[in-house]
Amino acid sequence: MAQSLNLAINGIAGRMGRQLVHAAVARGHCVSGGKEADRSPDIGRTIADLAGLGAVSGTVSGRIEDALAGAGVWIDFTVPEATLDALVCVARQGGVAMVIGTTGFSPEQETQIARAADQVAIVKAGNFSLGVNLLQGLVRQAAAALGDDWDIEISETHHRHKQDAPSGTALMLGAAAAQGRGQPLERLRAAPYDGPAAARQAGQIGFSVQRLGGVIGEHDVRFGAPQEVVSLSHTALDRSVFAHGAIRAAEWVAGRPAGLYSMSDVLGL
Repeated sequence: MAQSLNLAINGIAGRMGRQLVHAAVARGHCVSGGKEADRSPDIGRTIADLAGLGAVSGTVSGRIEDALAGAGVWIDFTVPEATLDALVCVARQGGVAMVIGTTGFSPEQETQIARAADQVAIVKAGNFSLGVNLLQGLVRQAAAALGDDWDIEISETHHRHKQDAPSGTALMLGAAAAQGRGQPLERLRAAPYDGPAAARQAGQIGFSVQRLGGVIGEHDVRFGAPQEVVSLSHTALDRSVFAHGAIRAAEWVAGRPAGLYSMSDVLGL
């Protein structure tokens, strides 16, 4: 068991926030603070009451600075603007690491995170499940081995409330495939297939998106040649898999030097 940590969680009253509390407590950590949006009815509640646990001492705050007090790692699965606001405070505080599971950042926001990593130890991933991160490595290997004459298509399905598309995980898998081909994803990513001129271009990486009911997350990467198709896929059966991966990342990043790390670093892949 890792040494006990004081953790602060952004969006703590949401589904993912509550899962993170349970995963942290299961690993013997203290959730010392939690943040919710202004005017949230949960501000002022104890985290123990919020999560239905008796061994948590913190309260839910509307201010980042209050939630951050005493924490060693800030965990953030919210929206880009809220995550970046927290990152500014974490960098100002000093000595606090950060785990970022938020997706949907713009290129400019990604640059802002990379700059902040000069001061803050950050683990950032589009998906914190062990299985997905193993899949990422397999996709990279397959793309390198099969060559440019194999088409690559990535499909993802999530619940109806997911906002960004393609998902951060799908883009992570696309970046792995592009890396296997020695190119940045921006150069190989195909536009959505739509209209009369939607024929596939050789060498590109295509994406398709579905939003369906309560699906937690399904990702499929298919490599196609004229004579055969290879499929690599992952299905999340329980949302807690992401929370447990994030807590594992928090344990790994606490006390690390400033830098931008991935789950591949955490897992030693």
